[in-house]
Amino acid sequence: MANVYELMPEIFGEEQMYISSILKNMDEKQLQQFANIYRARRKDPQVILLVTLVGFLGIAGIQRFLVDQIGLGILYLLTGGICLIGTIIDLVNYRKIAFEYNQKQANQIAIMLKGA
Repeated sequence: MANVYELMPEIFGEEQMYISSILKNMDEKQLQQFANIYRARRKDPQVILLVTLVGFLGIAGIQRFLVDQIGLGILYLLTGGICLIGTIIDLVNYRKIAFEYNQKQANQIAIMLKGA
């Protein structure tokens, strides 16, 4: 079985451990498929951080649209990031926001590949 780091060197830490646990029962073909699909869907925490910073320029909530939280994105957009408080909280929690989104994507991909 290929090492997660060999398949996806861009992931590390908690995300790498989580992905390793998902991949442990997959064969080589499934591992390659998973890596390809996950790379396409994954959101880099640094992108979430940069987009959250854009919220201070008056376009709050883009980070929430990126992680498929449309309702919260609209709320942030209409309220100026809930008077910037929500934007500041997202600035502190950008890694968690990206990790939760990536977890969801990894689970969906794993289910899809096991069903195929």
